[in-house]
Amino acid sequence: MTGIPAPSQATSICAQCGTELAPSLVSCPVCHALVHASRLKELAAEAESAAASGDLSGALARWREALELLPAHSRQYQAVAERIADLGRRVDAGGAKPKAPDDRPLHRRAWGGIVAAGLFILSKAKLLLLGLTKTSTFLSMLVYFGVYWGIWGWKFALGLVVSIYIHEMGHMAAFHRYGIKTTAPMFIPGFGALIRMKQVLTDPRQEARVGLAGPLWGLGAALAAYGMYRGGGSLSWAAIAKMGGFINLFNLIPVWQLDGAHGFRSLTREQRWLAVAAIGVAWALTSEGLLLLMGIAAAFQALSRKDEEWDTGALATYVALVWVLTWLAALPVPTT
Repeated sequence: MTGIPAPSQATSICAQCGTELAPSLVSCPVCHALVHASRLKELAAEAESAAASGDLSGALARWREALELLPAHSRQYQAVAERIADLGRRVDAGGAKPKAPDDRPLHRRAWGGIVAAGLFILSKAKLLLLGLTKTSTFLSMLVYFGVYWGIWGWKFALGLVVSIYIHEMGHMAAFHRYGIKTTAPMFIPGFGALIRMKQVLTDPRQEARVGLAGPLWGLGAALAAYGMYRGGGSLSWAAIAKMGGFINLFNLIPVWQLDGAHGFRSLTREQRWLAVAAIGVAWALTSEGLLLLMGIAAAFQALSRKDEEWDTGALATYVALVWVLTWLAALPVPTT
């Protein structure tokens, strides 16, 4: 993750007191007037309009842009950060407006659900394809594929790079959902892939969901590979599923910039101890060595955490991911 770049503009004069202002300033050091007051009003109006029309992601994007133009310790900054947190909760709830009761017959409502599910799947497929249009992503994927082709063969290398790509696009989908600007995914042999944020995440709940979105999509890719293997596919599919389980499980270790550290951000101390217990159960059932490291890291995080608001959704997602990914990572891969 990276910090926010300073607004790129020439030296200006404060409209209220006439003080000369450096390009990086967002408020006057003399009279404390906001340098970008007119732009902030425009962004607020655009955000309110977007929210009123149901475009919550668009509203979030405008408020995040406004956040960059405010002093970090000002009351205005805190107010905008609270708006972003509130909009994030509305996004998680599925929208801003409650739906009216549906009195249609059950069979007609079912067709509506099928159509909605189909559109959801198509939208995710579109996102996956759009990610490949980024030159830096596509070329780094080719380099990554070439390196592992030489080590394990083209089938496993292709499955590995696609699995990691799907993992990263899970993060991208969550970033887009919360209106956060990022760089395109970049693949690095021996490391995996990374996405750099261009804006600050101020809400722990949103950070947790962005962090867990990658392993969640990665789990989907690993389960798809396992399904191909069980359906009569080659042993390469089983190896891809097992490796996908291990990579995504590793990413759930709550340390440094791994996804697990972001996933833990919104959990209370009690919830973190519950996560430690869930990791212990998974280890007792599978003896997967990686879980020992994960449990130690999670316990350390629990000891250093102050109590805040419970986030049941993040905890349930984290525990479910640990259990299913552990099962995948512990799968015996047949040799014949």
